[in-house]
Amino acid sequence: MTADQTILFALFGAVFALLLWGRVRYDLVAFAALLAAVTLKVIPAEDAFAGFGHPATVVVALVLVVSAGLVRSGAVFLITRTLVDSSRSLGAHIAFMGGIGGVLSAFMNNVAALALLMPVDIQTARKAGRPARLSLMPLSFCTILGGMVTLIGTPPNIIIAGIRRDQLGESFGMFDFAPVGGVVAVAGLAFVALIGWRLVPSAEGDGALAEAREHAKDYVAELKVPASSELVGKRLFEVYDVAEKNDVAILGLTRDDKRRYGLQRNTQLREGDSIVLEARPEALDEFRAALSLDFTDEDEKERIGIAGEGLAIIEAVVPESARIAGKSARALGLAWRQRTVLLGISREGRRITKEVRKTPVRPGDILLLLTPEGDEGQVTDWLGVLPLADRGLVVTDFAKVWLAIGVFAAAVAASALGLLYLPVALGFVVLAYVLTGVLPLAELYRHIEWPVVVLLGSMIPLGAALDASGGTALIAGALLGLGEGWPAWALLTLLMVVTMTLSDVLNNAATAVVAAPVGIQMATSLGVSPDPFLMAVAVAASCAFLTPIGHKNNTLILGPGGYSFGDYWRMGLPLELLVVVLAVPMILLVWPL
Repeated sequence: MTADQTILFALFGAVFALLLWGRVRYDLVAFAALLAAVTLKVIPAEDAFAGFGHPATVVVALVLVVSAGLVRSGAVFLITRTLVDSSRSLGAHIAFMGGIGGVLSAFMNNVAALALLMPVDIQTARKAGRPARLSLMPLSFCTILGGMVTLIGTPPNIIIAGIRRDQLGESFGMFDFAPVGGVVAVAGLAFVALIGWRLVPSAEGDGALAEAREHAKDYVAELKVPASSELVGKRLFEVYDVAEKNDVAILGLTRDDKRRYGLQRNTQLREGDSIVLEARPEALDEFRAALSLDFTDEDEKERIGIAGEGLAIIEAVVPESARIAGKSARALGLAWRQRTVLLGISREGRRITKEVRKTPVRPGDILLLLTPEGDEGQVTDWLGVLPLADRGLVVTDFAKVWLAIGVFAAAVAASALGLLYLPVALGFVVLAYVLTGVLPLAELYRHIEWPVVVLLGSMIPLGAALDASGGTALIAGALLGLGEGWPAWALLTLLMVVTMTLSDVLNNAATAVVAAPVGIQMATSLGVSPDPFLMAVAVAASCAFLTPIGHKNNTLILGPGGYSFGDYWRMGLPLELLVVVLAVPMILLVWPL
């Protein structure tokens, strides 16, 4: 080996060892390795930060922002609220949720897709009276599988397309991954829904989820009936079915700023009425969306100046020293002084019988506040309340749902037809979302996962240097030597297994950066097309099902599902074997050697 190869192999070895150790965050490890490589002169100083402008890095960042816009517009909830039903059998539920997760993951970041669907899955499990652990792991695996179908579905596909463009002169298209990834995803979904969930070990309770339930707060809140509502003229009991489906309890009615006595089941609803209910914040927003209700009327929005702004929901506990302690929100002038609306009050063991905004707040109460995004800190400081941990609660703006979907669909179509370069098309989507208010400007950079950007920006120059120094040729030669005399399809299978094993313990993006050039070198040495080897790496790098550290989706469900480290391989190992058995012949069929 040359001196440069020795240094680069040592750096990659250190990176992998530190990533496995897990005590230092992966972005710091990668960035430190990049700086070391520049200092040791194996990467030219002028190329040190080229990875941060690489199309793969840019696309990953843009996809995260676009995903946030689709969430804020209600595009995802529009799908899930019409399809999810707690009365379905577990297998049918997993098939439905997994199918939704797979489709969403194909067109948005698969971590974001799981983050959106996980609360829905947990709520459905609670209503059905079954442990959430039985469906959370299948849902995670399905969102990982769905990401393999398109170019933007998962970082490895984006990285591999960029490497193909750099080394072979042309990138993969938006749906080039679909024939192989689609078959693997559908077969994987079928396995998970029919067999896989039965392999998830049972456990007492739901782990962290059970504890979280104990601390989850239900708020007494009010939702306004707008003038355009279809509920006008209907009786209150007619919304009970929708309330039950969304885990909301109807408590009564407020009319003309007065709380009416009793449940008011048979009272006909009028414009301006407020339905009094008890619910968690997420359920409150879902119920509001399902019936097109509003948190406050349009006149009040205009009066306090929050109409058309991005809105956030915050939770805060009231200490004895708080400005609002002993006063009602209306008496304090919360709306006109701080442009903030009191949505609900959580008061354990005590009933609230007045209109929420006229109810004197007591020390120990937890408040649910609607405020313009960016003003959260100012509002809590002024009130003297203590904000609870940020749960990312936002107000879904369903008025722009079709705008968000249409802009995104147009960009995907333009990219697929070759009219626009993918990063440019996604850039236009982000610009349109900001200009139309789908995504507030204040949130634009908040949704970019900067550690992933730093990881990619650091690893791409390292991978390029390893390839330029001949290091990937050495790795390819070692694999060819291991499989000496084997046919090309067997070597392709070997590459898949090695890549999949690495991805189970390392970040899948880092695995793709290293394995893709190795695949190209192996194909060159065999005198065959590199495309099937790149496809093999794409599928294998995405399939991390054996551990909770191989993919962020598996890490996300670890606590809520109450899983242990050893629970994943029980369903993950047969799934990975299934992927290899299906993917190899499909790759050879669609991408001949």
